[in-house]
Amino acid sequence: MTQRERSKQARRKWQELLSEQGRSGESVAAFCRGRQLCASHFYWWKKRLGASGAEKFVEVKLAAAASTLGAGEDRRVEVVLRNGRSLRVGPGFDPELVQALAAVVESAA
Repeated sequence: MTQRERSKQARRKWQELLSEQGRSGESVAAFCRGRQLCASHFYWWKKRLGASGAEKFVEVKLAAAASTLGAGEDRRVEVVLRNGRSLRVGPGFDPELVQALAAVVESAA
């Protein structure tokens, strides 16, 4: 196996591990401990692969369309993050602020 093939294989492995950790809801420390991974390697790969632009888009699902809500009903949107935490925002929210807040909340272990 060539160095290039090993590099691609390692990249795929760590992309899968990073995704698995995000879906698990576990802290990075607990995730790595449970899989006998070095946490510093995990963070190194997270930084390296995060810079590539992968996983920048997040699917958003709305529980009910605003047009179906009656008067006085809750018009907030709940954004569930990969780490299991969620953010609730009301009408007129600043998307850039929510995006920045989501990044901070998702990076917290």
